[in-house]
Amino acid sequence: MDKKMLIIGYVWPEPNTTAAGGRMLQLIHFFLEQEYQITFASTAAESEYSYDLSSIGVSKQPILLNQSSFDTFLKDLDPDIVVFDRFMTEEQFGWRVVKNTPNALRILDTEDLHSLRIARQLAYKKAIPFTEQFWLDQDQTKREMASIYRCDLSLIISLHEMELLTKTIKIDKSLLLHLPMMYDAINGEEQNSWLHFEQKKDFVCIGNGKHAPNIDAVQTLKKEIWPLIRKELPLANLFIYGAYMPESIKQLNSPKQGFHIMGHANDAREVISHARLNLAPINFGAGIKGKLLSGMVCGTPSITTKIGAEGICENLPWNGIIANDAETFAKAAVLLYQNEDEWSIARQNGTAIINNIYNKAVLQQRLKNKIELLAKNLEGHRSCNFIGSMLLHHTLASTKFMSKWIEEKNSNP
Repeated sequence: MDKKMLIIGYVWPEPNTTAAGGRMLQLIHFFLEQEYQITFASTAAESEYSYDLSSIGVSKQPILLNQSSFDTFLKDLDPDIVVFDRFMTEEQFGWRVVKNTPNALRILDTEDLHSLRIARQLAYKKAIPFTEQFWLDQDQTKREMASIYRCDLSLIISLHEMELLTKTIKIDKSLLLHLPMMYDAINGEEQNSWLHFEQKKDFVCIGNGKHAPNIDAVQTLKKEIWPLIRKELPLANLFIYGAYMPESIKQLNSPKQGFHIMGHANDAREVISHARLNLAPINFGAGIKGKLLSGMVCGTPSITTKIGAEGICENLPWNGIIANDAETFAKAAVLLYQNEDEWSIARQNGTAIINNIYNKAVLQQRLKNKIELLAKNLEGHRSCNFIGSMLLHHTLASTKFMSKWIEEKNSNP
């Protein structure tokens, strides 16, 4: 195992609390199978939900911002590949990677386009229409696009985001790779193990409490949607799961109304698999929603919004119903909850989506082929990316000296 990889994490992976954590663990397993010796480094503190990376042979390394000690660590490690977990880590450490290990392949795992999610959240809060121009006007968008250009390859999780980057921003496709969440194909044996319609009951909504779209979705359910569903299904219950729920959400707990705030789920797939329907009224966001893909893998159809379903299923039929206002959403939930035939069709739609778009074997080969192609001609690949070279030049001239100034200031308070 002589190939070395460094992953610079924005946070330590929490696959049981976030889709981003699950995504990172999928990448780690792939590179372990490719016989890379992996070191995961982060400035963040570990939490009670952090995955035990050492249990799968991954070395852990705490690092500090604006410290030349990272340069020494980087030179000693001398990785063949450096993966930046979200564009913020590339901003912080990218220039040091270029300076100290210039021959390392630089990969940005975007997770989702943060600038798109934040711009949509801003438009939602201001109650103004969201447009692509509004997104382009945000400083965060310019920062994220610059990060993509500076890297040799960016992994894009959503088909919609691939379209934005290639058609609106006009980033060359050679710098991008559509690589969504990866799952084993769902076979007949697995489908036969799923609970049947009559064995599944109630509704579930799941999402990390630190993620603004999830908090908004719970509030929307409580204030606008659940009262309409409960009126038609007075014995039904909705169970809300998610780590890090703020006190404002915990206070929405109302068992008498069938609205249950449950907190962290030790096994998200288990709670989703026992529910008859998965509810996700997402009003803003980006990327693809892991909770909805988990529902498909568990044989649980979903009701979500256009934003919730965005970039997930290409032209394949959705595994449930897409509804964008409270009344339509509630009617769709009641309809699918009571209609076994429609529900069964929705479940099969989910299987088709997973097997056709999220097939792990296909996606892993796609990533393997791309990395091998870049490794064979990295110099030529970079020579075609003039914008990236230009941005690296200015980053080395500005971010570098800002970081040096901070380091010097901290050492001489």
